[in-house]
Amino acid sequence: MFDIEPAFSYTFPALRGYQGNKDYFVAMVPLRLIPKIFLFDEEEIPPEHRAQRIINKTRVPEIANYMLENSKEYVFSSLTASLDGKVQFHSFSEEPNYKDLGTLIISLDTKFLINDGQHRRAAIEEALKVSPELGKETISVVFYHDQGLKKSQQIFSDLNRHAVNTTSSIGILYDHRDQLALLTKDIIMETPLLARYTDKEKVSLSKNSPKLFALNHVFNTNQKLLAKKKGEFISDQEKEYLTSFWKELINSMQEWNLVLNKELTPRELRANFINGHGVFLEAIGVIGHYLYQFHPSDWQAYVKRLSTIDFNRSNTSDWMGRSFGRTGRITKTNQTIILTSNLIKEKLKLPLAEQEQEIEAKYQEGVLK
Repeated sequence: MFDIEPAFSYTFPALRGYQGNKDYFVAMVPLRLIPKIFLFDEEEIPPEHRAQRIINKTRVPEIANYMLENSKEYVFSSLTASLDGKVQFHSFSEEPNYKDLGTLIISLDTKFLINDGQHRRAAIEEALKVSPELGKETISVVFYHDQGLKKSQQIFSDLNRHAVNTTSSIGILYDHRDQLALLTKDIIMETPLLARYTDKEKVSLSKNSPKLFALNHVFNTNQKLLAKKKGEFISDQEKEYLTSFWKELINSMQEWNLVLNKELTPRELRANFINGHGVFLEAIGVIGHYLYQFHPSDWQAYVKRLSTIDFNRSNTSDWMGRSFGRTGRITKTNQTIILTSNLIKEKLKLPLAEQEQEIEAKYQEGVLK
């Protein structure tokens, strides 16, 4: 055991654990120290030591804003890091129940390399610039002693080997802050068709699913209806429009009501009609936003006229190349959403926006396949 001079060390309250035939440590680290000990410069990290270190710079301000806007209740999971340097653990007691509770001492010249949490680290740094008082708060850091940083890539690989990302639908379901997420869930709960036939976990439905829509489809449609991004303010007028629009839309969709009345199954609807798919919903969102902007007093009349449109997939002259390809497979991309909304707009005698006209021209010229 070597001694580390207290004046030249970091000292953290910590727990010692044992995994894979080696010790590891869980320490409580003040946020103000995170940017100082976890220096981050992609160019200075040798490629052989890069586990997953290329920062997605759009994520950092999002995480920092989450932290700042919810400073009384934000939650961060642990950072995970490799240590290359002198490390000592001093137990508070030799009693079996307490021997793994103590103090972790790390020499100041130790190299720290984050294996998991580099975006959180960067966001903490940005948040501290705005609210330095957050620096006294702590985050748990799991430290692995890795002489020469030879195992950092394997540690990252092992940490993420069995990780399962949550779906966007679950993210919306569990979001209790975002106004649009809350409003979407309220609309679903208060609307019999949506309450019964919306899958709140999946992002896409199998052909045999007993549901009609995925929660993220409804949420994405609402984003398009209001032209809102996640986290943006929603006025009472916009809330009222959204609620009213869904009621009018459902009343106008004959096939949806056949499902609600048990005269058509969700499987049959998806197999035979485009209005059983996300591409249709989001196309309607585009149209609904246009109506909100330019037909605030008579938008209902246009929505009612949707009942006169043939949404059957056998109507290939209308929907092939727009909502689905030659194989018959429905595809949902920005292009197919716009092409689908373009045709619906044409049938409702609504004009196309400039970008919609450009995409439509390319489609008519055969440039888009």
